[in-house]
This record gives sequence, structure tokens and C-alpha cells, in this order.
Amino acid sequence: MALMDITVIPLDNRDGGLSDFVAGLQELVAASQCSFLLHDMGTTIEGPAPMLFDLALKLHEYSFGKGGERVYTVMKIDDRRDRTVHLGEKSDSVKAKIAPTTGV
Repeated sequence: MALMDITVIPLDNRDGGLSDFVAGLQELVAASQCSFLLHDMGTTIEGPAPMLFDLALKLHEYSFGKGGERVYTVMKIDDRRDRTVHLGEKSDSVKAKIAPTTGV
């Protein structure tokens, strides 16, 4: 199982806002049947690496299908073969090691 963090940005967008575009991307991600987490700077998706690469291509091509002419896609993949990983495990591991703060 692998984790992919991906951000897709249409560079020819003149409206300023990207929420409608991102909503369309999220529909594609949801249809993939992969677990995912939308965050402020992109989406993290869990699944087998070959499936994630295929999904990344679909997400990248989405803008062109909407008439876009230039897209910037950034992705990172963590593919562990020694054990199964799931969304949230990395951050949970770090949080467990951070000493609790007082006063908040």
C-alpha cells in the first residue's frame, strides 16, 4: 500500500478561485474507491502504487478535458513494501512523540 500527496493547478485559470476545479478533482478521486484526505494544499490518497499513478494521470488530464491548456501537477509517493500504511498513521506517530503542551 502506498500514499500519494498530489496537487493539480491549472495555470491558465483567470477566475482566481479554484474550489470548483478542486471539487471536480475530488469527484474523480472519490470514484477511484481509494481512501483520501483533502487538505488545504492538496489531497493525500491511499492505494496500491500502480493505481495511484493511473489516478495521478487522470487528475492531471482533468484540466485539459475542461479546455485548459497548461497544468502544473506536483505529487509525492511513499510506497512501503515492508508493512501496510494508512492515511493518518504518519502524523499520528509524530503526535504521539510530541510532549503535551500546557495552557492550551
